[in-house]
Amino acid sequence: MDRLDYTKGLKERLQGYDTFLEQSPAWRGEVVLQQISPLSRVDVLGYQEIRATVEGLVGQINGRWGTPEWIPINYMNRSFDHGTLLGLLRASHVGLVTSLRDGMNLVAKEYVMAQDETDPGVLILSEFAGAAQELAVGALIINPYDTIAIARAISQACDMSRAERQVRHQAMLSMLRKNDLLAWKDRFLRDLRAVLV
Repeated sequence: MDRLDYTKGLKERLQGYDTFLEQSPAWRGEVVLQQISPLSRVDVLGYQEIRATVEGLVGQINGRWGTPEWIPINYMNRSFDHGTLLGLLRASHVGLVTSLRDGMNLVAKEYVMAQDETDPGVLILSEFAGAAQELAVGALIINPYDTIAIARAISQACDMSRAERQVRHQAMLSMLRKNDLLAWKDRFLRDLRAVLV
């Protein structure tokens, strides 16, 4: 779930998924990339170009690998209410965040928080997302420009045992609980006071 924005690495994500399907034939027909990308700044040429690029890649990948029984990418270009999005996050076995540059990327944190602790999914996270500083304790960290690394991470996530997923998820969950909004506020105010003194 990302805005249709050039900073989110949507092209790189799709290329990595395509490489995964090419290198992992056993997973064809078994996985679906659910991509929700609400429109953003529709009157700006750069955003029109990223939309055309993403839609073209989705068509190419679905055309290359799809069958009458299976479509590799379910791409939706609209917004959903927060409850629906959280339900989709909880149901996802892999969270794939491929930001090329991002301040924090709350989707990564929401993905972790939404997971069932008894059977959690795996977070694959760009090293360029701010959330990577906290979530490297359990996420599979990737360079989003490296499509082979993305493909390998998807394969690793799909093959990961429940026990390993639980350990990784618990580490990320503990980090997020430790660094909650109140802790962030206290650190911010402490740092602000230090500058003002």
